[in-house]
Amino acid sequence: MTTLKTRITCLLGIDYPIVQGGMMWVGRAELASAVSNAGGLGILTALTQPDPDALAAEIERCRSMTTRPFGVNLTMLPTVNPPPYERYLDVIIQARVPVMETAGNVPQAYIAKAKAAGVIIIHKCTTVRHAMAAERRGVDVISIDGFECAGHPGNEDVGGLVLIPAAARKVGIPLIASGGIGDGRGLAAALVLGADGVNMGTRFCATREAPIHENVKKMMMGKTECDTNLIMRTLNNTGRCLKNAISDEVVSMERRPGGVAFKDIAHLVTGARGRQVLENGNVDDGLVWGGQVVGLIDDIPTCSELLQRMVTQARERLALASASLLQ
Repeated sequence: MTTLKTRITCLLGIDYPIVQGGMMWVGRAELASAVSNAGGLGILTALTQPDPDALAAEIERCRSMTTRPFGVNLTMLPTVNPPPYERYLDVIIQARVPVMETAGNVPQAYIAKAKAAGVIIIHKCTTVRHAMAAERRGVDVISIDGFECAGHPGNEDVGGLVLIPAAARKVGIPLIASGGIGDGRGLAAALVLGADGVNMGTRFCATREAPIHENVKKMMMGKTECDTNLIMRTLNNTGRCLKNAISDEVVSMERRPGGVAFKDIAHLVTGARGRQVLENGNVDDGLVWGGQVVGLIDDIPTCSELLQRMVTQARERLALASASLLQ
């Protein structure tokens, strides 16, 4: 098996500079182990598990499915009843997971605690200023999310073509490009723009090993790059998801004169409702998070097939561009 060497592959001990982002309800052992076995870095999602003990069991389940490095995502968002974040962190440390992907407002003490235990920290950001702040706080890798991404892209609406090189010229630590990447062309472009690798979420949902209903995967195959909605813009909590009956309704409600309060749409955007869609395949019953890269999805490969294809295509595109410039 060939490799594609960058600062990210060297740091993480992987063959290809391709990271599977942590996704709520999707980042389970089946997908994480498949990505790691294919030469990338698979990521479990801590808060998909109901409690820290369940996360410990899921880590062990993933270890039974791969001998390659994998990580755990721990996203920390402000909430009325926050999960026991530090207990989840302690499980990650005690289980000797080599990599932790973080997002949100991570306390400095948690960063120091993880690093003291030898955990490599990848922190997700949507702006250059946040990337620079995270570097100062001691994280090891920045994952910079362009406006094309699924989930919460922030409120500054900067696409990857500008955001990736803007971040690359300001941070000194390894940089992963995220948002809008789903094939080898995107991987090649990210490397040329100054990134050391890529992070993918939506594309990994449409793989054989993704633990979600086939109807959701087929839904993704049928979408174009124009088939996403930006919800909760009026509430300063922008989220990108796929167009369906529920996200269309949320957008329609937000466009009403006077707008809406969160309580008016809470029953539509609840995470439990989205989880049910992933499990039962009724794709119009809740939110399905997905990025604009959905327009590049036209098959459901295995993770191994996807990564091999991406690396081959990236090499071809880079060689073609180099040859053209030398003529």
